[in-house]
Amino acid sequence: MTHDDDDFASLFEASQHQQPGRRGARKLRTGEQVEGVVVQVGREYVFVDVGAKAEARIAREQLADAQGALSVQVGDRIRATVKHPGGREGGPELVKSLRGGGVGLAAIELAQESGAPIAGTVSKIVKGGVEVTIGGVRAFCPASQVDVGYSPSFDHMIDQSYQFKVVEVRDGGRSVIVSRKAVVLDERNEQARELRAKLEVGAEIEGTVRSIQPYGAFIDLGGLEGLAHISELGHGRVDRVEDVVQLGERVTVRVLAIEARDGDPENLKISLSMKTGQPPAASASAEGDSVHDGTVASVNQHGVFVDTELGRGLVPARELGIPQGADPRRAFPVGKEVRVTLISRDSSGRLRFSVRGVQEAEERSNFRSFAKEGKQKSKSGFGNLGDLLRDKIGDAPVPAGPAKPARAATSARAPSKPREPAPAAADSRPNRRRRVK
Repeated sequence: MTHDDDDFASLFEASQHQQPGRRGARKLRTGEQVEGVVVQVGREYVFVDVGAKAEARIAREQLADAQGALSVQVGDRIRATVKHPGGREGGPELVKSLRGGGVGLAAIELAQESGAPIAGTVSKIVKGGVEVTIGGVRAFCPASQVDVGYSPSFDHMIDQSYQFKVVEVRDGGRSVIVSRKAVVLDERNEQARELRAKLEVGAEIEGTVRSIQPYGAFIDLGGLEGLAHISELGHGRVDRVEDVVQLGERVTVRVLAIEARDGDPENLKISLSMKTGQPPAASASAEGDSVHDGTVASVNQHGVFVDTELGRGLVPARELGIPQGADPRRAFPVGKEVRVTLISRDSSGRLRFSVRGVQEAEERSNFRSFAKEGKQKSKSGFGNLGDLLRDKIGDAPVPAGPAKPARAATSARAPSKPREPAPAAADSRPNRRRRVK
Protein backbone atom coordinates (compact mmCIF):
# COMPACT_ATOMS: atom_id res chain seq x y z
CA MET A 1 0.00 0.00 0.00
CA THR A 2 1.44 3.37 -1.05
CA HIS A 3 0.98 6.71 0.62
CA ASP A 4 -1.01 7.96 -2.36
CA ASP A 5 -3.60 5.22 -1.78
CA ASP A 6 -3.82 5.78 1.95
CA ASP A 7 -6.75 7.73 3.27
CA PHE A 8 -6.70 9.76 6.44
CA ALA A 9 -8.22 6.99 8.59
CA SER A 10 -5.58 4.41 7.72
CA LEU A 11 -2.72 6.86 8.16
CA PHE A 12 -4.03 8.06 11.49
CA GLU A 13 -4.49 4.51 12.71
CA ALA A 14 -0.95 3.67 11.66
CA SER A 15 0.40 6.69 13.47
CA GLN A 16 -1.47 5.74 16.63
CA HIS A 17 0.03 2.24 16.54
CA GLN A 18 3.50 3.71 16.17
CA GLN A 19 3.07 5.83 19.31
CA PRO A 20 1.70 3.44 21.97
CA GLY A 21 1.50 5.25 25.31
CA ARG A 22 4.55 7.48 24.69
CA ARG A 23 6.07 8.47 28.01
CA GLY A 24 6.70 12.15 28.74
CA ALA A 25 4.47 13.18 25.83
CA ARG A 26 3.88 16.93 25.76
CA LYS A 27 0.42 18.43 26.07
CA LEU A 28 -0.41 20.87 23.36
CA ARG A 29 -2.65 23.91 23.57
CA THR A 30 -4.52 25.78 20.87
CA GLY A 31 -2.47 28.58 19.30
CA GLU A 32 0.88 27.18 20.46
CA GLN A 33 3.81 27.27 18.07
CA VAL A 34 5.40 23.83 17.69
CA GLU A 35 8.22 22.29 15.70
CA GLY A 36 8.39 18.72 14.49
CA VAL A 37 9.68 16.23 11.95
CA VAL A 38 7.67 15.00 8.96
CA VAL A 39 7.16 11.23 9.34
CA GLN A 40 4.51 10.44 6.72
CA VAL A 41 3.06 12.09 3.63
CA GLY A 42 -0.46 11.25 2.52
CA ARG A 43 -2.87 12.36 -0.16
CA GLU A 44 -4.64 14.88 2.07
CA TYR A 45 -2.49 15.20 5.18
CA VAL A 46 1.14 15.29 6.25
CA PHE A 47 1.93 13.71 9.63
CA VAL A 48 4.41 15.38 11.95
CA ASP A 49 6.06 14.12 15.14
CA VAL A 50 5.88 17.05 17.59
CA GLY A 51 6.49 15.04 20.75
CA ALA A 52 2.80 14.59 21.60
CA LYS A 53 1.10 11.31 22.46
CA ALA A 54 0.03 10.97 18.84
CA GLU A 55 1.46 12.37 15.66
CA ALA A 56 -0.05 15.66 14.56
CA ARG A 57 -1.57 16.15 11.13
CA ILE A 58 -1.48 19.16 8.86
CA ALA A 59 -3.41 19.61 5.62
CA ARG A 60 -1.21 18.96 2.61
CA GLU A 61 -2.32 22.19 0.94
CA GLN A 62 -0.77 24.08 3.87
CA LEU A 63 2.66 22.86 2.78
CA ALA A 64 2.25 23.23 -0.98
CA ASP A 65 3.44 26.09 -3.19
CA ALA A 66 1.34 28.12 -5.60
CA GLN A 67 1.57 25.34 -8.21
CA GLY A 68 0.44 22.70 -5.71
CA ALA A 69 3.86 21.04 -5.35
CA LEU A 70 4.64 19.82 -1.85
CA SER A 71 7.49 21.78 -0.27
CA VAL A 72 8.47 19.16 2.34
CA GLN A 73 9.37 15.49 2.48
CA VAL A 74 9.86 12.84 5.14
CA GLY A 75 12.60 13.87 7.55
CA ASP A 76 12.15 17.63 7.11
CA ARG A 77 11.57 19.85 10.14
CA ILE A 78 8.67 22.30 10.06
CA ARG A 79 7.10 24.86 12.37
CA ALA A 80 3.32 25.22 12.67
CA THR A 81 0.53 26.38 14.96
CA VAL A 82 -1.73 24.06 16.95
CA LYS A 83 -5.26 24.41 15.61
CA HIS A 84 -6.65 21.70 17.89
CA PRO A 85 -4.71 19.88 20.65
CA GLY A 86 -6.41 16.56 19.89
CA GLY A 87 -8.05 14.08 22.20
CA ARG A 88 -10.19 10.99 22.05
CA GLU A 89 -11.50 11.95 18.64
CA GLY A 90 -8.04 12.14 17.08
CA GLY A 91 -4.53 13.50 17.21
CA PRO A 92 -3.48 17.16 17.20
CA GLU A 93 -4.24 19.26 14.13
CA LEU A 94 -1.79 21.88 12.92
CA VAL A 95 -1.92 24.80 10.55
CA LYS A 96 1.06 26.45 8.93
CA SER A 97 -0.59 29.67 7.90
CA LEU A 98 -4.05 30.55 6.69
CA ARG A 99 -4.50 32.23 3.34
CA GLY A 100 -7.07 34.98 3.29
CA GLY A 101 -7.52 35.18 -0.46
CA GLY A 102 -10.79 33.73 -1.65
CA VAL A 103 -11.76 32.43 1.79
CA GLY A 104 -12.96 35.55 3.53
CA LEU A 105 -14.66 35.48 6.91
CA ALA A 106 -14.44 31.68 7.33
CA ALA A 107 -10.64 31.79 7.24
CA ILE A 108 -10.58 34.76 9.65
CA GLU A 109 -12.77 32.99 12.20
CA LEU A 110 -10.63 29.87 11.91
CA ALA A 111 -7.50 31.94 12.46
CA GLN A 112 -9.01 33.48 15.59
CA GLU A 113 -10.05 30.08 16.93
CA SER A 114 -6.72 28.37 16.27
CA GLY A 115 -4.35 31.28 16.87
CA ALA A 116 -2.72 30.64 13.52
CA PRO A 117 -1.37 33.63 11.58
CA ILE A 118 -3.21 34.69 8.45
CA ALA A 119 -1.90 36.61 5.47
CA GLY A 120 -3.17 40.11 4.82
CA THR A 121 -2.21 43.19 2.80
CA VAL A 122 -1.90 46.70 4.22
CA SER A 123 -4.24 48.71 2.02
CA LYS A 124 -4.04 52.19 3.56
CA ILE A 125 -3.17 54.23 6.63
CA VAL A 126 -6.12 55.25 8.81
CA LYS A 127 -6.47 57.13 12.06
CA GLY A 128 -4.82 55.19 14.85
CA GLY A 129 -3.34 52.42 12.69
CA VAL A 130 -3.57 50.72 9.30
CA GLU A 131 -6.31 49.02 7.31
CA VAL A 132 -5.61 45.41 6.30
CA THR A 133 -7.35 43.46 3.55
CA ILE A 134 -7.73 39.71 4.23
CA GLY A 135 -9.41 38.07 1.30
CA GLY A 136 -12.51 40.20 0.81
CA VAL A 137 -12.67 41.37 4.43
CA ARG A 138 -11.33 44.65 5.79
CA ALA A 139 -9.59 44.52 9.15
CA PHE A 140 -8.02 47.10 11.44
CA CYS A 141 -4.55 46.85 12.97
CA PRO A 142 -3.96 49.43 15.74
CA ALA A 143 -0.71 51.38 15.60
CA SER A 144 0.44 49.72 18.82
CA GLN A 145 0.02 46.30 17.18
CA VAL A 146 1.80 47.02 13.89
CA ASP A 147 5.29 46.24 15.16
CA VAL A 148 7.27 45.55 18.31
CA GLY A 149 8.97 48.96 18.42
CA TYR A 150 7.77 52.47 17.68
CA SER A 151 7.53 53.43 14.04
CA PRO A 152 7.02 57.10 13.07
CA SER A 153 5.48 56.18 9.72
CA PHE A 154 3.72 53.24 8.08
CA ASP A 155 4.02 54.54 4.51
CA HIS A 156 6.50 51.82 3.58
CA MET A 157 3.95 49.11 4.47
CA ILE A 158 1.25 50.09 1.98
CA ASP A 159 0.51 47.32 -0.57
CA GLN A 160 2.84 44.94 1.33
CA SER A 161 1.72 41.52 2.56
CA TYR A 162 2.32 40.42 6.17
CA GLN A 163 1.21 37.76 8.62
CA PHE A 164 -1.36 38.78 11.25
CA LYS A 165 -3.08 37.17 14.21
CA VAL A 166 -6.81 37.76 14.53
CA VAL A 167 -7.58 39.35 17.88
CA GLU A 168 -11.31 39.95 17.58
CA VAL A 169 -14.20 39.38 15.16
CA ARG A 170 -17.48 41.24 15.78
CA ASP A 171 -20.70 42.16 14.01
CA GLY A 172 -20.54 39.27 11.58
CA GLY A 173 -17.13 40.22 10.29
CA ARG A 174 -17.83 43.95 9.90
CA SER A 175 -15.36 44.68 12.70
CA VAL A 176 -12.14 42.66 12.64
CA ILE A 177 -9.06 43.55 14.70
CA VAL A 178 -5.68 42.00 13.92
CA SER A 179 -2.14 42.18 15.27
CA ARG A 180 1.13 41.90 13.41
CA LYS A 181 3.04 42.48 16.64
CA ALA A 182 1.85 39.12 18.01
CA VAL A 183 3.33 37.31 15.01
CA VAL A 184 6.62 39.20 15.27
CA LEU A 185 6.87 38.38 18.98
CA ASP A 186 6.35 34.68 18.27
CA GLU A 187 9.10 34.80 15.67
CA ARG A 188 11.42 36.69 18.03
CA ASN A 189 10.82 34.19 20.82
CA GLU A 190 11.80 31.36 18.52
CA GLN A 191 14.85 33.25 17.31
CA ALA A 192 15.79 33.97 20.93
CA ARG A 193 15.73 30.27 21.81
CA GLU A 194 18.01 29.46 18.92
CA LEU A 195 20.32 32.40 19.67
CA ARG A 196 20.70 31.54 23.36
CA ALA A 197 21.97 28.11 22.42
CA LYS A 198 24.83 29.42 20.28
CA LEU A 199 25.61 32.89 21.69
CA GLU A 200 29.01 33.13 23.38
CA VAL A 201 31.46 35.78 24.58
CA GLY A 202 33.70 36.99 21.77
CA ALA A 203 31.24 36.17 19.00
CA GLU A 204 30.67 38.80 16.31
CA ILE A 205 27.09 39.18 15.17
CA GLU A 206 24.94 41.59 13.17
CA GLY A 207 22.11 43.48 14.80
CA THR A 208 19.76 46.43 14.41
CA VAL A 209 19.81 49.60 16.50
CA ARG A 210 16.46 49.65 18.32
CA SER A 211 16.95 52.35 20.93
CA ILE A 212 19.38 55.21 21.55
CA GLN A 213 20.05 56.49 25.06
CA PRO A 214 22.60 59.06 26.35
CA TYR A 215 24.66 56.20 27.78
CA GLY A 216 24.62 53.85 24.77
CA ALA A 217 22.62 52.01 22.11
CA PHE A 218 20.40 48.95 22.46
CA ILE A 219 20.99 46.46 19.64
CA ASP A 220 18.45 43.84 18.54
CA LEU A 221 20.42 40.68 17.80
CA GLY A 222 17.41 38.77 16.48
CA GLY A 223 15.18 37.87 19.41
CA LEU A 224 17.64 39.05 22.06
CA GLU A 225 18.72 42.59 22.88
CA GLY A 226 22.08 43.85 24.12
CA LEU A 227 23.59 47.18 25.16
CA ALA A 228 26.61 48.78 23.52
CA HIS A 229 27.81 51.37 26.03
CA ILE A 230 28.88 54.75 24.64
CA SER A 231 32.49 53.90 25.55
CA GLU A 232 32.27 50.83 23.26
CA LEU A 233 30.87 52.57 20.18
CA GLY A 234 34.23 53.49 18.67
CA HIS A 235 37.98 53.47 19.17
CA GLY A 236 38.06 57.21 19.82
CA ARG A 237 36.09 59.44 22.17
CA VAL A 238 32.35 59.54 21.45
CA ASP A 239 30.48 62.57 22.77
CA ARG A 240 27.02 61.61 21.53
CA VAL A 241 25.63 58.22 20.61
CA GLU A 242 23.83 59.75 17.62
CA ASP A 243 27.19 60.69 16.10
CA VAL A 244 27.96 56.99 15.62
CA VAL A 245 24.67 55.09 15.11
CA GLN A 246 21.11 55.80 14.03
CA LEU A 247 17.80 54.06 14.77
CA GLY A 248 17.18 51.15 12.42
CA GLU A 249 20.81 50.93 11.32
CA ARG A 250 22.42 47.52 10.82
CA VAL A 251 25.68 47.19 12.76
CA THR A 252 28.25 44.51 13.58
CA VAL A 253 28.95 44.01 17.28
CA ARG A 254 31.10 41.78 19.48
CA VAL A 255 29.73 40.08 22.59
CA LEU A 256 31.61 41.24 25.69
CA ALA A 257 29.61 39.55 28.45
CA ILE A 258 26.48 37.43 29.00
CA GLU A 259 24.79 37.38 32.40
CA ALA A 260 21.56 35.77 33.58
CA ARG A 261 19.42 38.24 35.48
CA ASP A 262 18.28 36.82 38.84
CA GLY A 263 19.58 33.43 37.76
CA ASP A 264 17.00 33.19 34.96
CA PRO A 265 18.64 31.78 31.79
CA GLU A 266 15.72 33.13 29.75
CA ASN A 267 16.45 36.70 30.86
CA LEU A 268 19.95 37.62 29.72
CA LYS A 269 21.95 40.81 30.14
CA ILE A 270 24.20 41.11 27.09
CA SER A 271 27.05 43.63 26.86
CA LEU A 272 28.22 44.52 23.35
CA SER A 273 31.00 46.43 21.64
CA MET A 274 31.27 47.99 18.21
CA LYS A 275 35.07 47.90 18.39
CA THR A 276 35.10 44.86 16.15
CA GLY A 277 38.01 45.71 13.87
CA GLN A 278 41.32 47.54 13.87
CA PRO A 279 41.31 51.21 14.91
CA PRO A 280 40.58 53.57 12.02
CA ALA A 281 43.57 54.78 10.09
CA ALA A 282 45.22 57.97 11.33
CA SER A 283 44.44 59.63 8.01
CA ALA A 284 40.73 59.39 8.84
CA SER A 285 41.04 61.86 11.71
CA ALA A 286 43.19 64.15 9.59
CA GLU A 287 40.30 64.50 7.15
CA GLY A 288 38.13 66.07 9.85
CA ASP A 289 38.28 69.55 8.30
CA SER A 290 38.34 68.46 4.67
CA VAL A 291 35.34 69.46 2.56
CA HIS A 292 33.95 67.05 -0.03
CA ASP A 293 31.50 67.37 -2.89
CA GLY A 294 28.65 64.90 -2.76
CA THR A 295 25.26 63.96 -4.15
CA VAL A 296 22.14 63.11 -2.15
CA ALA A 297 21.45 59.39 -2.56
CA SER A 298 18.43 58.91 -0.26
CA VAL A 299 16.54 60.58 2.56
CA ASN A 300 14.86 59.08 5.63
CA GLN A 301 13.72 60.17 9.08
CA HIS A 302 17.27 59.83 10.44
CA GLY A 303 18.95 62.11 7.92
CA VAL A 304 20.38 62.19 4.41
CA PHE A 305 22.70 59.66 2.75
CA VAL A 306 25.30 61.31 0.53
CA ASP A 307 27.66 59.77 -2.04
CA THR A 308 31.19 61.24 -2.02
CA GLU A 309 34.65 60.22 -3.21
CA LEU A 310 35.16 58.71 0.25
CA GLY A 311 32.04 56.59 -0.12
CA ARG A 312 28.42 56.80 1.00
CA GLY A 313 27.79 58.28 4.41
CA LEU A 314 24.99 59.63 6.56
CA VAL A 315 24.40 63.26 7.38
CA PRO A 316 22.34 63.06 10.63
CA ALA A 317 19.27 65.29 10.75
CA ARG A 318 20.85 67.68 13.27
CA GLU A 319 23.86 68.18 10.95
CA LEU A 320 21.75 69.26 7.96
CA GLY A 321 21.57 72.89 9.05
CA ILE A 322 17.79 73.13 8.64
CA PRO A 323 15.26 74.29 11.27
CA GLN A 324 14.05 71.68 13.75
CA GLY A 325 10.94 69.94 12.45
CA ALA A 326 11.62 70.89 8.82
CA ASP A 327 11.23 68.20 6.18
CA PRO A 328 14.70 67.16 4.93
CA ARG A 329 13.15 65.77 1.73
CA ARG A 330 12.33 69.29 0.58
CA ALA A 331 15.70 70.79 1.43
CA PHE A 332 17.70 67.82 0.16
CA PRO A 333 15.93 66.08 -2.74
CA VAL A 334 17.59 63.02 -4.23
CA GLY A 335 20.25 64.03 -6.76
CA LYS A 336 21.01 67.39 -5.18
CA GLU A 337 24.71 68.33 -5.06
CA VAL A 338 25.95 69.22 -1.57
CA ARG A 339 29.21 69.97 0.22
CA VAL A 340 29.96 68.03 3.38
CA THR A 341 32.72 67.62 5.92
CA LEU A 342 33.67 64.34 7.56
CA ILE A 343 32.64 63.92 11.22
CA SER A 344 33.74 60.36 11.84
CA ARG A 345 34.62 57.03 10.27
CA ASP A 346 34.39 53.94 12.47
CA SER A 347 36.28 50.67 12.30
CA SER A 348 33.67 49.21 9.95
CA GLY A 349 34.13 52.08 7.50
CA ARG A 350 30.79 53.79 8.15
CA LEU A 351 30.99 57.52 7.41
CA ARG A 352 29.26 60.41 9.18
CA PHE A 353 29.13 63.79 7.43
CA SER A 354 27.96 67.30 8.29
CA VAL A 355 26.53 70.02 6.08
CA ARG A 356 26.31 72.76 8.68
CA GLY A 357 29.95 72.21 9.68
CA VAL A 358 31.34 73.01 6.23
CA GLN A 359 31.87 76.74 6.91
CA GLU A 360 33.62 76.12 10.23
CA ALA A 361 35.81 73.43 8.67
CA GLU A 362 36.88 75.82 5.89
CA GLU A 363 37.69 78.56 8.42
CA ARG A 364 39.83 76.21 10.50
CA SER A 365 41.62 74.94 7.41
CA ASN A 366 42.33 78.48 6.17
CA PHE A 367 43.67 79.53 9.57
CA ARG A 368 46.03 76.57 9.72
CA SER A 369 47.30 77.35 6.22
CA PHE A 370 47.90 81.02 7.15
CA ALA A 371 49.70 80.08 10.37
CA LYS A 372 51.89 77.57 8.56
CA GLU A 373 52.82 80.13 5.88
CA GLY A 374 53.72 82.68 8.55
CA LYS A 375 55.90 80.19 10.39
CA GLN A 376 57.83 79.36 7.23
CA LYS A 377 58.45 83.03 6.34
CA SER A 378 59.53 83.90 9.88
CA LYS A 379 62.59 81.67 9.40
CA SER A 380 64.00 84.17 6.84
CA GLY A 381 64.85 86.76 9.54
CA PHE A 382 63.97 90.35 10.49
CA GLY A 383 62.41 91.34 7.17
CA ASN A 384 59.35 89.10 7.63
CA LEU A 385 56.79 91.91 8.18
CA GLY A 386 57.87 93.79 5.07
CA ASP A 387 57.68 90.62 3.02
CA LEU A 388 54.11 89.98 4.20
CA LEU A 389 53.10 93.60 3.46
CA ARG A 390 54.57 93.45 -0.04
CA ASP A 391 52.69 90.18 -0.66
CA LYS A 392 49.44 91.82 0.39
CA ILE A 393 49.82 95.10 -1.64
CA GLY A 394 51.43 93.45 -4.65
CA ASP A 395 54.72 95.45 -4.79
CA ALA A 396 57.62 93.96 -6.67
CA PRO A 397 60.11 92.25 -4.34
CA VAL A 398 63.32 94.19 -3.52
CA PRO A 399 66.61 92.27 -3.35
CA ALA A 400 67.63 91.97 0.25
CA GLY A 401 71.23 92.46 1.53
CA PRO A 402 72.71 91.49 4.86
CA ALA A 403 72.93 94.98 6.49
CA LYS A 404 74.10 97.44 3.83
CA PRO A 405 70.66 99.00 3.19
CA ALA A 406 70.54 100.04 6.87
CA ARG A 407 74.01 101.66 6.69
CA ALA A 408 73.12 103.52 3.48
CA ALA A 409 70.15 105.04 5.18
CA THR A 410 72.35 106.24 8.07
CA SER A 411 74.94 107.89 5.76
CA ALA A 412 72.17 109.65 3.88
CA ARG A 413 71.13 111.41 7.08
CA ALA A 414 74.76 112.36 8.10
CA PRO A 415 75.26 115.57 5.93
CA SER A 416 72.51 117.46 7.78
CA LYS A 417 74.59 117.53 11.03
CA PRO A 418 71.96 119.30 13.19
CA ARG A 419 74.46 119.69 16.11
CA GLU A 420 77.25 121.51 14.08
CA PRO A 421 76.77 125.01 15.69
CA ALA A 422 77.82 123.73 19.16
CA PRO A 423 81.57 123.41 18.38
CA ALA A 424 81.56 126.93 16.83
CA ALA A 425 80.30 128.46 20.06
CA ALA A 426 83.02 126.71 22.00
CA ASP A 427 85.71 128.22 19.74
CA SER A 428 84.41 131.81 20.25
CA ARG A 429 84.86 131.77 23.99
CA PRO A 430 88.66 132.21 23.92
CA ASN A 431 88.32 135.19 21.54
CA ARG A 432 86.04 136.98 24.02
CA ARG A 433 88.57 136.44 26.82
CA ARG A 434 91.37 137.95 24.75
CA ARG A 435 89.32 141.07 24.09
CA VAL A 436 88.74 141.59 27.79
CA LYS A 437 92.42 141.44 28.48
